[in-house]
Amino acid sequence: MQKINFERIPDFYHNYIKNVAADNISAAFGNHLNDLVNLLQGIDEDKWDYRYASDKWSIKELVQHIIDTERIFNYRALCIARKDSTPLPGFDEKWYAANSKADKRTKADLIKELKLVQQSTVALFGSFDEQQLQCEGNANGRSIYVEAIGYIIIGHALHHKKVLEERYL
Repeated sequence: MQKINFERIPDFYHNYIKNVAADNISAAFGNHLNDLVNLLQGIDEDKWDYRYASDKWSIKELVQHIIDTERIFNYRALCIARKDSTPLPGFDEKWYAANSKADKRTKADLIKELKLVQQSTVALFGSFDEQQLQCEGNANGRSIYVEAIGYIIIGHALHHKKVLEERYL
């Protein structure tokens, strides 16, 4: 299990982090990089508009949500690692999804963007040294640190991968 200090992060992120089976951030990103993409590539294009309930996201919206969230958390990690003390805002994932226009996108386009975002995340976190990984800042009114953000990004994607497997496929 990873060496994350759960006392330094909000409780609502703990379950995401517990999904990650690696004891360092580099290994965690290495394990994660193709995991979700491989699952998505195996889903037929005609299923990407499917919703398992009328008030739930389509697969397209779910993938766009993962992309958007990863970008937001990368920005948070970058700001905190660079010692920017500006409190970072939260975001309303339902609002983002409703305004994403994911339904107009193709499977190939969404997978391509997800891969690029994931590669960018790996490069960003690979650029941080140990001191930067331990930097702490404020996001969404709560204290959090950079290394934990990396685990949250991965754990969030793994959470939605599990939802895809259990409720969509």
